[in-house]
Amino acid sequence: MSWFRREKKPLPSLPDKHVRTEGLWVKCESCRNIIWKKDLEENDNVCPRCEHHFRIGSAKRLEMLLDGGPWEELDANLQSTDPLQFSDIKSYRDRLAKAQQSTGLKDALVSVRGKIHGQPVILCVMEYGFIGGSLGAVVGEKITRACERALRERLPLIVVSASGGARMMEGAVSLMQMGKIAAALAQLDEAGLPYISILTDPTTGGVTASYAMLGDVNIAEPGALIGFAGPRVIEQTIRQKLPEGFQRSEFLLEHGMLDAIVHRKQMKDYLARTLSFFSTQTAGKAEQQAGAVAGGAAPAPAGA
Repeated sequence: MSWFRREKKPLPSLPDKHVRTEGLWVKCESCRNIIWKKDLEENDNVCPRCEHHFRIGSAKRLEMLLDGGPWEELDANLQSTDPLQFSDIKSYRDRLAKAQQSTGLKDALVSVRGKIHGQPVILCVMEYGFIGGSLGAVVGEKITRACERALRERLPLIVVSASGGARMMEGAVSLMQMGKIAAALAQLDEAGLPYISILTDPTTGGVTASYAMLGDVNIAEPGALIGFAGPRVIEQTIRQKLPEGFQRSEFLLEHGMLDAIVHRKQMKDYLARTLSFFSTQTAGKAEQQAGAVAGGAAPAPAGA
């Protein structure tokens, strides 16, 4: 009676009737509002209800700040050589490989030559998604080269910071980048070329202790965490409760550590006006020096 012996065939798969919504909605960290992700992206990743500025990557930042024309990436092939052969629960080389795969970058900073409202600039943007935007040998070298290039080409320099600080996997090699960049920025200052620093959430550690706070103009986004040590570390050290809003950009502006807080939507226009102001000042100084030379007087120092 072979007709009783039925072959076990898998049942045909039924169409999936569930609506997949994973990744389509985002909760605001500030007001806890649920936001349709597409609406958030169209609003420059700013909460439409409370204006909380979400963190964004370097590619989005470049798209927002630079003119639509093509820009030229600089020093794109620089990558760390793991100078200390560092390893903890995972080797530094593995961490680098994973970060490079997830971000598509060689390291935590993108340096480009582009234009903002037609004004040529050298722009460096940090990528927080690459090992927390940490400052290592490659980041330090790329910013130093950007300073040197701005000096040669007589262009303003803009650096957008988003970092957890110095990269511990590179030890003293990482820390020495702080002084190296500061020395390069000093040369820009002596030449009378503007350096604009933009601080976003978060900007902490060795980055804050060096180039992020050395701008001729220091600008921050609203609500950005900016400081050296984190608030919890400070509270545990001094055993005191910190003031409300401590280390946020509004607190720093109130205490004279920032020049301005600028909404993300207004940042490009603000930078264009600032660059125009600096170019006018530079042209005025050049005319004064030319007049002094024509009159037989010694020219004033470029950084005066």
